[in-house]
Amino acid sequence: MRILITGGAGFLGSHLSTRLLNEGHEVICMDNFFTGRKRTILPLLDNPHFELMRHDVTDPFKVEVDQIYNLACPASPVHYQFNAIKTIKTSVMGAINCLGLAKRLKARVFQASTSEVYGDPSIHPQPESYWGHVNPIGIRSCYDEGKRCAETLFMDYHRQNGVDIRIARIFNTYGPNMCPDDGRVVSNFIVQALQGKPITVYGEGQQTRSFCYCDDLIEGFVRLMNQDTAIGPMNIGNPGEFTILELAEKVIQMTGSQSTIIHEPLPSDDPRQRQPDITEARKVLGWEPKVSLEAGLKPTIEYFDRLLAEG
Repeated sequence: MRILITGGAGFLGSHLSTRLLNEGHEVICMDNFFTGRKRTILPLLDNPHFELMRHDVTDPFKVEVDQIYNLACPASPVHYQFNAIKTIKTSVMGAINCLGLAKRLKARVFQASTSEVYGDPSIHPQPESYWGHVNPIGIRSCYDEGKRCAETLFMDYHRQNGVDIRIARIFNTYGPNMCPDDGRVVSNFIVQALQGKPITVYGEGQQTRSFCYCDDLIEGFVRLMNQDTAIGPMNIGNPGEFTILELAEKVIQMTGSQSTIIHEPLPSDDPRQRQPDITEARKVLGWEPKVSLEAGLKPTIEYFDRLLAEG
């Protein structure tokens, strides 16, 4: 097939591009390089089935494809809060442009949504039926509400125009090709540990997250996209739950770092708990994560070690 990936030079986009090329598909990678990096797709540029398109998803575009994966949007607080209005425009106008294209082409279109639609959840773990507990006017709202609105658009295009959609709700994901300065907890801790700097834990570090290795997540994406039973939204993540303090201690141990742990005040609207209920993914896709936290951290640490050595 000929497949468009918006945000294709980002952390997950680069892994998805590689996976689809390895399966023999043609891939059009579209990115405006706000958070995407050319280095993530450098190994793909010589592939005759790979095409790079420098374009912003908020501006209309026309391509002829069989499938669309909409991954375009800054996904870490540092990046999405940098220009909050641009973030929400990327989610909303990007969704409209992808859905309009899918409608014209009669192509299947995939929305990379997020566990952030659940906000600071009052139900634990979070099933897809939970509507969330979200602050619509906080500093994280540009991302949370942008993704919630994108899901609304996807469902309305499906109901009103019969567009063939798939929606995945992504829980915390990590792995090689992450940006070292993206402010996400895994990259933060690894970079701080490798540089021997104090590891910054917000609050007491008892808030929990569930960490899914990128290869497991991409497998979930591809399975959801290519089955005909469910449109979603579907949780894709690792149900293993760890406190932030446990993650910090694990990173220190695995890097052999002398870093100490320091505590800073909790940021506004930081969720206390985050764990996916993946019953649907297990039942419909036959999918569950295979890579343990320790097994996934090993190549991630090696990646950041190489990156920092290159300067």
